[in-house]
Amino acid sequence: MSKGHHLWNMYITAAVSVALVLCLVGFECVLLLSAGTLLKRMKENVTLTVLLNEGVDSMACERFESMLSAADYCSSYRYVSADDALREHVETLGEDPSVFLGYNPLSASYEIHPSVGYAHPDSIAALDKLFTSLPYVDKVLYQENLVKVLNSNVSQAAIVLFVVAIVLLLIACVLIVNTIRLQIYSKRFLINTMTLVGATPWTIKSPFVWRYVLLGTLCSMVAIAAVAGVVYYVQIVLGIVLFPLSWHSLLFVAGTIFVAGILITLFSSLLATGRYIRMNINTMYEI
Repeated sequence: MSKGHHLWNMYITAAVSVALVLCLVGFECVLLLSAGTLLKRMKENVTLTVLLNEGVDSMACERFESMLSAADYCSSYRYVSADDALREHVETLGEDPSVFLGYNPLSASYEIHPSVGYAHPDSIAALDKLFTSLPYVDKVLYQENLVKVLNSNVSQAAIVLFVVAIVLLLIACVLIVNTIRLQIYSKRFLINTMTLVGATPWTIKSPFVWRYVLLGTLCSMVAIAAVAGVVYYVQIVLGIVLFPLSWHSLLFVAGTIFVAGILITLFSSLLATGRYIRMNINTMYEI
Protein backbone atom coordinates (compact mmCIF):
# COMPACT_ATOMS: atom_id res chain seq x y z
CA MET A 1 0.00 0.00 0.00
CA SER A 2 1.38 3.40 -1.01
CA LYS A 3 2.04 6.15 1.50
CA GLY A 4 -0.51 8.44 -0.13
CA HIS A 5 -3.18 5.76 0.00
CA HIS A 6 -2.39 5.13 3.66
CA LEU A 7 -2.72 8.84 4.51
CA TRP A 8 -5.98 9.02 2.57
CA ASN A 9 -7.39 6.13 4.62
CA MET A 10 -6.28 7.84 7.82
CA TYR A 11 -8.11 11.05 6.93
CA ILE A 12 -11.24 9.14 5.91
CA THR A 13 -11.18 7.30 9.23
CA ALA A 14 -10.74 10.56 11.13
CA ALA A 15 -13.51 12.25 9.14
CA VAL A 16 -15.97 9.41 9.77
CA SER A 17 -15.12 9.36 13.48
CA VAL A 18 -15.50 13.13 13.88
CA ALA A 19 -18.74 13.19 11.86
CA LEU A 20 -20.28 10.44 14.00
CA VAL A 21 -19.32 12.21 17.20
CA LEU A 22 -20.79 15.49 15.91
CA CYS A 23 -23.98 13.60 15.06
CA LEU A 24 -24.04 12.59 18.73
CA VAL A 25 -23.78 16.28 19.66
CA GLY A 26 -26.62 17.07 17.26
CA PHE A 27 -28.90 14.38 18.65
CA GLU A 28 -28.09 15.67 22.12
CA CYS A 29 -29.40 19.08 21.05
CA VAL A 30 -32.52 17.43 19.63
CA LEU A 31 -33.00 15.61 22.94
CA LEU A 32 -32.76 18.86 24.89
CA LEU A 33 -35.19 20.68 22.58
CA SER A 34 -37.64 17.77 22.68
CA ALA A 35 -37.46 17.59 26.47
CA GLY A 36 -37.95 21.35 26.73
CA THR A 37 -41.00 21.17 24.46
CA LEU A 38 -42.46 18.28 26.46
CA LEU A 39 -41.95 20.05 29.78
CA LYS A 40 -43.51 23.21 28.36
CA ARG A 41 -46.58 21.31 27.21
CA MET A 42 -46.91 19.65 30.59
CA LYS A 43 -46.85 23.03 32.33
CA GLU A 44 -49.31 24.57 29.85
CA ASN A 45 -51.75 21.73 30.56
CA VAL A 46 -52.24 23.01 34.11
CA THR A 47 -55.85 24.22 34.24
CA LEU A 48 -57.61 26.69 36.50
CA THR A 49 -61.40 26.44 36.41
CA VAL A 50 -62.92 29.82 37.30
CA LEU A 51 -66.58 29.32 38.28
CA LEU A 52 -68.76 32.38 37.69
CA ASN A 53 -71.60 33.54 39.87
CA GLU A 54 -75.10 32.55 38.80
CA GLY A 55 -76.69 35.04 36.44
CA VAL A 56 -73.48 36.88 35.57
CA ASP A 57 -74.07 39.20 32.60
CA SER A 58 -72.25 39.29 29.27
CA MET A 59 -70.55 42.60 30.10
CA ALA A 60 -68.75 41.00 33.03
CA CYS A 61 -67.64 38.12 30.79
CA GLU A 62 -66.32 40.57 28.20
CA ARG A 63 -64.36 42.47 30.86
CA PHE A 64 -62.91 39.22 32.18
CA GLU A 65 -61.93 38.03 28.69
CA SER A 66 -60.29 41.39 27.95
CA MET A 67 -58.29 41.08 31.15
CA LEU A 68 -57.17 37.56 30.23
CA SER A 69 -56.26 38.52 26.67
CA ALA A 70 -54.06 41.39 27.86
CA ALA A 71 -52.41 39.44 30.70
CA ASP A 72 -49.06 37.70 30.30
CA TYR A 73 -50.00 35.04 32.86
CA CYS A 74 -52.66 33.52 30.56
CA SER A 75 -51.60 31.21 27.75
CA SER A 76 -55.13 30.34 26.62
CA TYR A 77 -58.67 30.20 27.95
CA ARG A 78 -62.05 28.72 27.05
CA TYR A 79 -65.52 29.84 28.08
CA VAL A 80 -67.85 27.03 29.13
CA SER A 81 -71.49 27.99 29.44
CA ALA A 82 -73.79 26.31 31.97
CA ASP A 83 -75.47 24.31 29.18
CA ASP A 84 -72.10 23.20 27.79
CA ALA A 85 -70.97 22.20 31.29
CA LEU A 86 -74.14 20.12 31.75
CA ARG A 87 -73.68 18.41 28.37
CA GLU A 88 -70.02 17.56 29.16
CA HIS A 89 -71.08 16.26 32.56
CA VAL A 90 -73.67 13.96 30.95
CA GLU A 91 -71.18 12.71 28.35
CA THR A 92 -68.55 12.01 31.01
CA LEU A 93 -70.63 10.47 33.81
CA GLY A 94 -73.67 9.29 31.86
CA GLU A 95 -76.24 10.93 34.14
CA ASP A 96 -78.17 14.19 33.94
CA PRO A 97 -78.53 15.94 37.34
CA SER A 98 -81.12 18.35 35.93
CA VAL A 99 -83.59 15.48 35.48
CA PHE A 100 -84.05 14.80 39.21
CA LEU A 101 -83.18 18.32 40.44
CA GLY A 102 -85.42 20.13 38.01
CA TYR A 103 -82.74 22.68 37.15
CA ASN A 104 -79.16 22.88 35.93
CA PRO A 105 -76.92 22.97 39.03
CA LEU A 106 -73.79 23.75 37.04
CA SER A 107 -72.62 27.29 36.45
CA ALA A 108 -70.71 28.94 33.62
CA SER A 109 -66.96 28.91 33.92
CA TYR A 110 -63.64 29.67 32.27
CA GLU A 111 -60.93 27.08 31.79
CA ILE A 112 -57.64 28.98 31.97
CA HIS A 113 -54.22 27.62 31.07
CA PRO A 114 -51.49 29.75 32.68
CA SER A 115 -48.29 30.62 30.86
CA VAL A 116 -45.24 28.48 31.47
CA GLY A 117 -43.65 31.10 33.72
CA TYR A 118 -46.71 31.10 35.99
CA ALA A 119 -47.28 27.33 36.17
CA HIS A 120 -45.78 26.84 39.63
CA PRO A 121 -47.50 26.73 43.05
CA ASP A 122 -46.80 30.30 44.22
CA SER A 123 -48.00 31.90 40.97
CA ILE A 124 -51.04 29.63 40.77
CA ALA A 125 -51.98 30.58 44.35
CA ALA A 126 -51.60 34.28 43.45
CA LEU A 127 -53.85 33.83 40.42
CA ASP A 128 -56.37 32.05 42.64
CA LYS A 129 -56.51 35.10 44.92
CA LEU A 130 -56.72 37.48 41.96
CA PHE A 131 -59.66 35.71 40.33
CA THR A 132 -61.48 35.07 43.62
CA SER A 133 -61.37 38.79 44.41
CA LEU A 134 -63.43 39.61 41.31
CA PRO A 135 -67.12 40.26 42.12
CA TYR A 136 -68.49 37.98 39.40
CA VAL A 137 -66.31 34.98 40.33
CA ASP A 138 -67.66 32.36 42.69
CA LYS A 139 -64.60 30.16 43.21
CA VAL A 140 -61.45 28.87 41.53
CA LEU A 141 -60.72 25.18 41.22
CA TYR A 142 -57.40 23.54 40.41
CA GLN A 143 -55.39 20.48 41.45
CA GLU A 144 -52.92 21.95 43.92
CA ASN A 145 -51.12 18.66 44.56
CA LEU A 146 -50.73 18.04 40.83
CA VAL A 147 -49.11 21.45 40.35
CA LYS A 148 -46.63 20.78 43.15
CA VAL A 149 -45.74 17.30 41.87
CA LEU A 150 -45.41 18.56 38.30
CA ASN A 151 -43.01 21.33 39.26
CA SER A 152 -40.96 18.99 41.43
CA ASN A 153 -40.68 16.45 38.61
CA VAL A 154 -39.86 19.14 36.06
CA SER A 155 -37.01 20.43 38.22
CA GLN A 156 -35.60 16.94 38.68
CA ALA A 157 -35.92 16.16 34.97
CA ALA A 158 -34.13 19.40 34.06
CA ILE A 159 -31.21 18.50 36.35
CA VAL A 160 -30.98 14.97 34.92
CA LEU A 161 -31.06 16.24 31.33
CA PHE A 162 -28.39 18.82 32.08
CA VAL A 163 -26.11 16.18 33.59
CA VAL A 164 -26.72 13.85 30.63
CA ALA A 165 -25.95 16.67 28.19
CA ILE A 166 -22.67 17.49 29.94
CA VAL A 167 -21.62 13.81 30.04
CA LEU A 168 -22.42 13.30 26.35
CA LEU A 169 -20.54 16.48 25.44
CA LEU A 170 -17.49 15.34 27.41
CA ILE A 171 -17.63 11.94 25.69
CA ALA A 172 -17.80 13.67 22.31
CA CYS A 173 -14.81 15.87 23.14
CA VAL A 174 -12.72 12.93 24.38
CA LEU A 175 -13.49 10.85 21.29
CA ILE A 176 -12.54 13.65 18.89
CA VAL A 177 -9.39 14.52 20.87
CA ASN A 178 -8.23 10.90 20.81
CA THR A 179 -9.04 10.55 17.11
CA ILE A 180 -6.98 13.61 16.16
CA ARG A 181 -4.19 12.66 18.56
CA LEU A 182 -3.87 9.29 16.85
CA GLN A 183 -3.74 11.00 13.46
CA ILE A 184 -0.97 13.38 14.57
CA TYR A 185 0.86 10.52 16.31
CA SER A 186 2.16 9.29 12.95
CA LYS A 187 3.73 12.73 12.38
CA ARG A 188 5.54 12.94 15.71
CA PHE A 189 9.01 12.43 14.23
CA LEU A 190 8.36 15.09 11.58
CA ILE A 191 7.27 17.48 14.34
CA ASN A 192 10.44 16.70 16.30
CA THR A 193 12.60 17.30 13.23
CA MET A 194 10.95 20.68 12.62
CA THR A 195 11.63 21.56 16.25
CA LEU A 196 15.31 20.64 15.91
CA VAL A 197 15.79 22.88 12.84
CA GLY A 198 14.41 25.87 14.77
CA ALA A 199 10.78 26.07 13.63
CA THR A 200 8.55 28.05 15.99
CA PRO A 201 5.69 26.25 17.75
CA TRP A 202 3.05 28.04 15.67
CA THR A 203 4.88 27.23 12.42
CA ILE A 204 4.68 23.57 13.37
CA LYS A 205 1.11 23.70 14.64
CA SER A 206 -0.50 25.80 11.92
CA PRO A 207 -0.63 23.15 9.14
CA PHE A 208 -2.19 20.62 11.51
CA VAL A 209 -4.55 23.16 13.02
CA TRP A 210 -5.91 24.42 9.70
CA ARG A 211 -6.15 20.90 8.30
CA TYR A 212 -8.21 19.61 11.20
CA VAL A 213 -10.32 22.76 11.50
CA LEU A 214 -11.21 22.27 7.83
CA LEU A 215 -11.93 18.62 8.60
CA GLY A 216 -14.14 19.70 11.51
CA THR A 217 -16.01 22.16 9.28
CA LEU A 218 -16.71 19.53 6.63
CA CYS A 219 -17.72 16.95 9.23
CA SER A 220 -20.03 19.51 10.84
CA MET A 221 -21.86 19.98 7.55
CA VAL A 222 -22.20 16.22 7.13
CA ALA A 223 -23.48 15.87 10.71
CA ILE A 224 -25.97 18.74 10.24
CA ALA A 225 -27.32 17.07 7.10
CA ALA A 226 -27.59 13.70 8.87
CA VAL A 227 -29.38 15.12 11.92
CA ALA A 228 -31.69 17.21 9.70
CA GLY A 229 -32.56 14.12 7.69
CA VAL A 230 -33.43 12.12 10.81
CA VAL A 231 -35.52 14.95 12.29
CA TYR A 232 -37.33 15.45 8.96
CA TYR A 233 -38.11 11.74 8.69
CA VAL A 234 -39.35 11.48 12.27
CA GLN A 235 -41.44 14.67 12.29
CA ILE A 236 -42.68 14.95 8.70
CA VAL A 237 -42.82 11.33 7.51
CA LEU A 238 -43.67 9.54 10.76
CA GLY A 239 -45.60 12.49 12.22
CA ILE A 240 -43.87 12.31 15.62
CA VAL A 241 -43.40 15.91 16.74
CA LEU A 242 -40.16 16.25 18.67
CA PHE A 243 -40.06 20.06 18.86
CA PRO A 244 -41.39 23.01 16.81
CA LEU A 245 -39.44 23.33 13.55
CA SER A 246 -38.80 27.05 13.94
CA TRP A 247 -35.77 29.00 12.76
CA HIS A 248 -34.63 29.37 16.36
CA SER A 249 -34.61 25.64 17.05
CA LEU A 250 -33.03 24.72 13.70
CA LEU A 251 -30.32 27.36 14.07
CA PHE A 252 -29.66 26.17 17.62
CA VAL A 253 -29.03 22.58 16.48
CA ALA A 254 -27.05 23.51 13.36
CA GLY A 255 -25.05 26.22 15.14
CA THR A 256 -24.17 23.94 18.05
CA ILE A 257 -22.91 21.20 15.70
CA PHE A 258 -20.95 23.67 13.56
CA VAL A 259 -19.32 25.49 16.49
CA ALA A 260 -18.57 22.21 18.28
CA GLY A 261 -16.92 20.79 15.16
CA ILE A 262 -14.62 23.79 14.77
CA LEU A 263 -13.76 24.37 18.44
CA ILE A 264 -13.17 20.73 19.36
CA THR A 265 -10.93 20.05 16.33
CA LEU A 266 -9.10 23.34 16.91
CA PHE A 267 -8.24 22.65 20.54
CA SER A 268 -7.61 18.96 19.89
CA SER A 269 -5.03 19.70 17.18
CA LEU A 270 -3.38 22.36 19.34
CA LEU A 271 -3.12 20.00 22.33
CA ALA A 272 -1.87 17.05 20.29
CA THR A 273 0.82 18.97 18.37
CA GLY A 274 1.88 20.79 21.54
CA ARG A 275 2.40 17.46 23.26
CA TYR A 276 4.73 16.15 20.55
CA ILE A 277 6.58 19.48 20.28
CA ARG A 278 7.53 19.20 23.96
CA MET A 279 8.73 15.59 23.66
CA ASN A 280 12.33 14.63 23.10
CA ILE A 281 13.34 12.01 20.55
CA ASN A 282 13.92 9.24 23.15
CA THR A 283 10.47 9.64 24.63
CA MET A 284 8.89 9.32 21.18
CA TYR A 285 10.29 5.82 20.76
CA GLU A 286 8.69 4.77 24.04
CA ILE A 287 5.09 5.66 23.19
